[in-house]
Amino acid sequence: MAVRALIVDDEEPARTNVRLSLARHPNWEIVGEHSSAASLRSALPGIAADVVFLDIQMPGESGLSLAASLAGLETPPMIIFVTAYSDYAVNAFDLHALDYLTKPWHSKRFSQAVERAESLLALRQRDPYRLAVLNCVNDSGVGYLDALTIRSVGLIERVQLAQVQWIGAAGNYVELHVHARTLLHRVTISHLEARLNPRDFLRVHRTAIVRRPECVALSTIGDGRYEVRLRCGAQIPVSERYVDAVRRCIEAVS
Repeated sequence: MAVRALIVDDEEPARTNVRLSLARHPNWEIVGEHSSAASLRSALPGIAADVVFLDIQMPGESGLSLAASLAGLETPPMIIFVTAYSDYAVNAFDLHALDYLTKPWHSKRFSQAVERAESLLALRQRDPYRLAVLNCVNDSGVGYLDALTIRSVGLIERVQLAQVQWIGAAGNYVELHVHARTLLHRVTISHLEARLNPRDFLRVHRTAIVRRPECVALSTIGDGRYEVRLRCGAQIPVSERYVDAVRRCIEAVS
């Protein structure tokens, strides 16, 4: 069965780019194109689409506002944002595991977005995706996160930050250590740190953030280097600039 796609973008060249990119995927069918949120709204609730390629900045109503309405449908389509936003905005979408295409995109990146959507549709992951959309739209960027929506191939999972023991940097990703599991999430450690409550989490190294209640002991390992031992048994490097903060943290939780 073909995957039904809608394209919503106020720029004709952008709609053409999506159309041409989808032409390389024979199991996809374009069921409509709209140049504004108002145009698509006039067709609600009768749209029959599995995936919507949705621009964010459009005259009148924004794509984010429209996404919230689409997520409220009885059978919500999946949203692939098409954006010329800054890296900061892209990181905000990553925090909620939404897919996005940055104009102009590479064909490989487009194919990845298409394949993710196909996997989620095959596994009937519409509801978790709808919640992820609403989380993104409703997040004003102010305040601290209490959970992250982690996306992997064919699965969307909501992880409470209270379950995370420590976080490690991995380039443009972070590794979330949750008991016996390690989950990869696309966001830089510095960007994520800005959204974590400092009462709960402590930066201890350029590559690591720990959950405060997990800290057990601070030790030296020679050459002026330090490590903090966590309740889970992990030994995390501590930069000299964070040593005093780690000591205070251990005293507070002891």
